[in-house]
Amino acid sequence: MSVAQNGEAVLSGDLARAVIDPHGYAEWTGLLDTFDHIRSTTPVAKVQPDTPGLFDPFWLVTRYDDVMRISKDNATFLNNPRPVVFSFNQAIEFSRAATGSNMLVDSLVVFDAPIHPKYRKLTQEWFMPRNLAQLEDELRALAARTVDRMLEQGPEVDFVKEVSGPYPLRVVMQILGVPPEDEFRMQMLTQQLFGGQDKDLSGSGMDQMTPEQVVQIVAGAVKTFEDYFAGIAEDRRKNPTDDVASVIANALVDGHPLPPRDMAGYYIIVATAGHDTTSASTAGAMQALANDPEQWARVKADRSLLPGIVEEAIRWTSPVQHFMRTAAEDVELGGQHIRKGDWLMINYVAANHDPAQFSDPRRFDAARSPNRHLAFGAGAHQCLGLHLARLEMKILFEALLDRIESVEPAGEAKRASSTFVGGLKTLPLRVTAA
Repeated sequence: MSVAQNGEAVLSGDLARAVIDPHGYAEWTGLLDTFDHIRSTTPVAKVQPDTPGLFDPFWLVTRYDDVMRISKDNATFLNNPRPVVFSFNQAIEFSRAATGSNMLVDSLVVFDAPIHPKYRKLTQEWFMPRNLAQLEDELRALAARTVDRMLEQGPEVDFVKEVSGPYPLRVVMQILGVPPEDEFRMQMLTQQLFGGQDKDLSGSGMDQMTPEQVVQIVAGAVKTFEDYFAGIAEDRRKNPTDDVASVIANALVDGHPLPPRDMAGYYIIVATAGHDTTSASTAGAMQALANDPEQWARVKADRSLLPGIVEEAIRWTSPVQHFMRTAAEDVELGGQHIRKGDWLMINYVAANHDPAQFSDPRRFDAARSPNRHLAFGAGAHQCLGLHLARLEMKILFEALLDRIESVEPAGEAKRASSTFVGGLKTLPLRVTAA
């Protein structure tokens, strides 16, 4: 339940802990129950720590309309100066000492205007559908090889390990000029960056560490990323091609190259967010279809349903689960008085399951229309790679539907324990080849 303090709606201990507990995000049904309760009682509510100084209080925003409003108003709700991802104070202090910034990585998601639009413009055209059309043949070939390998493993496979993980990883590594032999390294670094709260993904016992120890591990991953992409950038300045890596390496803003830290952040955000989120959405779609043979049969017979499958999967899974914003001025939101400098969490899981916007939101519905979900964000910070993600998923599912007659669960699917980027980490399936 929530309680009123000084006229503010404040979440009680259990609810407050649920919002920031990474293990709670692995228990999807319980998490959605929690957000349904919060949204219906206090759609904008303050979250405070049990232990003073553990983290700064913030406003949790769960209603679709409020999240949309914040996302589109980049003058009132800033990505800076506070961290853009929920962080404990120990982690923030470590980051400041190590980098001089609240975040270990300064990327597109961190910057506000006037820097953000200048940086975004550098690669925006590259990620538009007209340019991405040139990748379609490569994507189809890659999708076919991925499905071939899956069927060779069959009939029982872990779809995450065999398909939804490696396929988008290879796509993003190709456009960044990363050779196949370095992909496993890139995947491990990504999992340390995004999956450090999950013992199965981090591979380093990070779930048993203090927040400061976790940040030290993540900082090591960031440093490895930075060193690696510095080499890629140097090569692309000497030998430019038509890939994204070359665009970033040779970019000029106001007549000057990107500062090394900003350039590294650009590479890292494309490399990590570009595959982990697509992997989560792809696995979510396959899970939904495996659990609903009738819907699988419908989309197999009618490929015009594919765009709906893709869009619904992205909403249903909401791989980027939250971002933080900072109020630039006093503002009223959801009946609460937000003060200048206050920290807010816009929770996409909650917003994308708001029954006021989506009828029967927990149901996976390929024919859902309209489907104006917020999984890609909205406004100036809307996901740069949304067209690539949609294209990748559409082409992969075309290959899957061509080669698979039927699919069904073969065990328990498990989600990652993570408050930021989340999704399935295992999806056991039994597939029958067409």
